[in-house]
Amino acid sequence: MGRETKSDYARHYKDYQGTPEQIAKRSQRNKARRLMEKEVGSAAIRGKDVDHKKMIKDGGGNGRANLRVTSPGKNRGWKKS
Repeated sequence: MGRETKSDYARHYKDYQGTPEQIAKRSQRNKARRLMEKEVGSAAIRGKDVDHKKMIKDGGGNGRANLRVTSPGKNRGWKKS
C-alpha cells in the first residue's frame, strides 16, 4: 500500500534512513554530486543523476573516473530513459 501519513514517513526515516549506515551512504552520494557540479557546472547536471560507473557497494568510490552524468531513467534502471 505504501506510506500514507506523516507518522509513517517519520517512522521510515527513524527505522531506515536515520541509521548511521544510510546516513553515510547518502553523504557519499551528495559528495559525488557536489564534485560533479563543481567540475561541469550546475546547469549541466540539473534534472540529471550523477552515476557511479562501479557501484559503491561493489567497491567503487567517488573518484572522478568513476562518476558520470546520466538521465535519471538510465541511472535508476527501473525506468526507460
